[in-house]
Amino acid sequence: MSLPFDLVVTLLVTAAAALLLLTDRVRADLVALMVVAALGLTGVLSPREALSGFSSSAVVTLAAIFVLVAGLQRTGVTDQAGRLLGRLASNGERQLVAAVMTLGAALSLVMNNIAAAAILLPAVSGLARRGEVRLSRVLMPLAFSTTLGGMATLFATTNIVVSGVLRGQNLRGFGILDFAPVGGPMAIAGILFMVLVGHRWLPERTGMDGQRQVSRPDLVQVYRLGERLFRARVPAGSILIGRPLAVAPLRDRFGVTVVAIERNGHVIPVTTPDAVVEQGDVIVLEGDEQDFRRRDVEPYLEILPPRPWREEDLETEDVVVVEAVLAPRSRLIGQTLRQARFREKYGMVVLGIWRQGRAIRTKLGDLPLQYGDALLLQGPRARLPLLDTEPDLIVLADPSERVPQVTPEKGGLATGIMALTLLTAAVIPDQLGVIMLTGAVAMVTARVLAPDQAYAAIEWRSVFLVAGMLPLGLAMAETGLAAAMADRLTRWLLPVGPQALVAGLGLAAMLLAQVVNGIAVAGIMAPVGIAAAQQASLDPRTVAMAIALCSSMAFITPLGHAVNVLVMGPAGYRFGDFRRVGVPLTAVVFAVLMLVLPL
Repeated sequence: MSLPFDLVVTLLVTAAAALLLLTDRVRADLVALMVVAALGLTGVLSPREALSGFSSSAVVTLAAIFVLVAGLQRTGVTDQAGRLLGRLASNGERQLVAAVMTLGAALSLVMNNIAAAAILLPAVSGLARRGEVRLSRVLMPLAFSTTLGGMATLFATTNIVVSGVLRGQNLRGFGILDFAPVGGPMAIAGILFMVLVGHRWLPERTGMDGQRQVSRPDLVQVYRLGERLFRARVPAGSILIGRPLAVAPLRDRFGVTVVAIERNGHVIPVTTPDAVVEQGDVIVLEGDEQDFRRRDVEPYLEILPPRPWREEDLETEDVVVVEAVLAPRSRLIGQTLRQARFREKYGMVVLGIWRQGRAIRTKLGDLPLQYGDALLLQGPRARLPLLDTEPDLIVLADPSERVPQVTPEKGGLATGIMALTLLTAAVIPDQLGVIMLTGAVAMVTARVLAPDQAYAAIEWRSVFLVAGMLPLGLAMAETGLAAAMADRLTRWLLPVGPQALVAGLGLAAMLLAQVVNGIAVAGIMAPVGIAAAQQASLDPRTVAMAIALCSSMAFITPLGHAVNVLVMGPAGYRFGDFRRVGVPLTAVVFAVLMLVLPL
């Protein structure tokens, strides 16, 4: 029997999308847009249906959340979380893990998981160093806590996607409180497991907190910059005198990078290539000193005797050395520092890159940046507030060094707008998208955020990913592909019992979420689950909730969620570290789901 054309095309599109997502050769948001184009051009969906994801309540809700959270960040409200963490965390590793996970889960109730982790990451890093606890013992609990907390609210992206799939099939979607009776016990069970048992299996890795020391490390020693730093004086008659660094041949001809200029006892950070060299300057260079000596045949510089290097040698009252982690969806990923014009854009010099547990100090300008990279930066202390506002970087400076650019006088207003928006959405769940949009607009009209700041706050990759996956769910339902897949599953599992069917669908979603973006998993599995529920005479919303929650259980590998990637570099985690802790955590959380969901 020949299959209908639309069903075959949808099956091929779904398989191709899954393959691309598994191989990770194409960005997930681009895959989603390719799905929209394929379904529209082949006629499987009408143009209006193919583009329906962009007008869905799910996409509007997601975009509005980014703007609302940005309003809280801009007014300094979210900074209170870091200070609260310092008050909650007592001495001892277990107490710190408990405080980190509790606050991380609480924040993710009202904001995107990545935003919650990014807000707490600098504070957690500082507390771990002051408490002499390795970063590898606290950053995995931080990542897991934001995922667990997101299960108790609609604002986890997978939950938003599944709610959108329900609405696309003319079923009632989820409100912001609908996940709490199921996701709340799951989150509590997960946190208790990590605090009481799971923390024992956390790895002892060497991350950015140094080789043997766990207290505040000297970053120059951690990155072993002393092996690459040397000083040279500009003598009389040097052809560098009076020339800006932009035209000096130091990088191109000698392969060295100018880190700073010492002049009259002051360290001048070289944040722009326009700095002019003067006679008597001492230039701090990063590179191969012996190779430089062999090449320096003209009167460029006089090499000074070697000396031990510490972080304080590169810092002054106005100059700071800090670390920054690439945000999970940073626009810098895949670019080199030279292509991104990093020094010109951020006003900071990159001294080293921390990648997969080791420091890289050579040919930094031509090295494409990767997920999980951390950068060692040097530059004016006054630039830190600006770096705090950059969505591509998360600065790991101590609280004493961080002076964010905020407007605290509007903190109460921003908090009021957020609270009123959430309260109204809880009371009128059918108008969720409109209410959330109204709250985001209120942040702008109240001048908490400028319009450009609101647009910049939206994580457009996530928006396009969600908007592209929703039409795929619609196509799977309309062509009968979801029903066909559901029919096979119900034949296998329903004879064992309805709970076996729900467990089988949840396990499939959970396993896929370990290697594929959870948003994509939710978009593919939700139509199948809804169809299976209808065939088995179960409540489609119950099965859909199980799939949404299981699509978030990305604890076993770092691939399933961007928050896991965010903490890999700073903590020095290896791939297997997540499996060691994540497998038992997943078992506990999944067991609670299967116990609570039928109630």
